[in-house]
Amino acid sequence: MTRTVLDSLNTAILSALKQDERVLLLGEDILDPYGGAFKVTKGCSTAYPDRVLTTPISEAGLGGVCAGMALRGLKPVLEIMFGDFVTLLADQIVNHISKFRWMYNDSVDLPLVIRTPMGGRRGYGPTHSQTLEKLYLGMPGLTIAAPLNITLPQCGDCAGGLLERIIVEGNSPTLFIENKLQYLMPMLGVKELSDLDVKVSYSSDDVWKRFPYLSLSVNGAPAASLTLTAYGYMADMARQVQLKLAYESEIFTELVLPTCLSPFDVAPIAASAERTGRLLTIEEGTRALGWGAEVLAQVNERLPGLKNSARVAALDLPVPAAPALEQVVLPQVEDIIAAAKKMV
Repeated sequence: MTRTVLDSLNTAILSALKQDERVLLLGEDILDPYGGAFKVTKGCSTAYPDRVLTTPISEAGLGGVCAGMALRGLKPVLEIMFGDFVTLLADQIVNHISKFRWMYNDSVDLPLVIRTPMGGRRGYGPTHSQTLEKLYLGMPGLTIAAPLNITLPQCGDCAGGLLERIIVEGNSPTLFIENKLQYLMPMLGVKELSDLDVKVSYSSDDVWKRFPYLSLSVNGAPAASLTLTAYGYMADMARQVQLKLAYESEIFTELVLPTCLSPFDVAPIAASAERTGRLLTIEEGTRALGWGAEVLAQVNERLPGLKNSARVAALDLPVPAAPALEQVVLPQVEDIIAAAKKMV
């Protein structure tokens, strides 16, 4: 049976609950038999009924409750049913959770994980389909992580394994960004990635050891002439593009995939762009003032001689409910291929 990202995340939460009795799971409709809107928490309340708490619909209140739990030495994991509702947590995250360590002279830890699904392509309409993590990028004191559907000996499981390490080992607040379409994607290992040479790197800072960077290139291909970078669900889309470009157009690329979006270490992307001379960022969030813009700014500051750089992202519009219109607004494989061909 194919193991999916959803399976990986579910196993990780159950494992974290088993490893540490300080771990608690909170969220709306997460109790069995429902197990959450996307079933990531299925089985948790049955296995650990005293530490899985269903909650009222009050994201701001939940943020405050979980912050208090973390300050008292617990390790709360909070599920926000739809990523759009992280806006309701803004005051707690921006003015409190991310700042407590500074405000209390580094005398407290906040091992709090907020996990939530972002993204569209499900026809859920403007208020349930957004990709909003850019609202929190660069917030001092807040870590933002995004899983990949990849498992490798060098870095372990980049979905559930990443989440489990953050819950069990982390001591600072983390916003863990999932994607609705990621959930049913298969976890890919060495066999499934056999067409690609995969390299794994970490930042030199110990705190980054939980957050690998993956670099993918086509086995046996000539030197790459373009760097692609993406995260989350778009990382898998970019992987498909990488193979299509190589086998159908003889355009060879390096694909760099971060798992930590903030604080951000641009060095692995810059190193690849220095080799290829070109950089294309790929994201599902809206194009203006987003992750891709920041990556390009940082890389161009390091490499003023870069030949070319560009972004692929959603149009600066609300996400429509109608499938045909949603497809136009959100970036597709064809959009990435067209941008890559234009650059090379």
